[in-house]
Amino acid sequence: MNQRQENLFQQLQHYRSELLQILDQLTEKKANIIPTGFHNNIRWNMGHLYLDQYLWIEALTKDKHKELDNFTNWFGFGTSPDHFDEKTPSFDALKMLLAQQPEQLKEQYGHRLMEEFPPIEMGMQTIEQVLLRTIFHEGMHVQAILTIHRILNESLSEAFQSDRE
Repeated sequence: MNQRQENLFQQLQHYRSELLQILDQLTEKKANIIPTGFHNNIRWNMGHLYLDQYLWIEALTKDKHKELDNFTNWFGFGTSPDHFDEKTPSFDALKMLLAQQPEQLKEQYGHRLMEEFPPIEMGMQTIEQVLLRTIFHEGMHVQAILTIHRILNESLSEAFQSDRE
């Protein structure tokens, strides 16, 4: 693996570490609240981020990840926590999966980053291009998680103020 490719995996790990630091400030209870005006909660965003990288790789390579079939039902585009059931991974389970994913991707696909496939959306035709796209996507969902976290904290603060009055 060349230095550029090593840098890609370092970036994946760095941005994922930032997400995990944010999640460490949360409880499962908070992660399951859908604030007014939102369609999803933090837990859904976590599962969606985990799923997204594999879906894009699958779209490109046609490699199937059968263990992710239920993830698509719970965390795929257009889903919501309304689709959760007793088998949906918990907040802690999702944190663990997210923490392990960058290294798993490196092990599974590090040797195939530059392999060319027929182009998919946005002309992407290598796993490297797909992973770069997923970094951008992760940033969008990290912002959504931060926004939901801020709104939940403001709501708790307002409730606390109301209780004191």
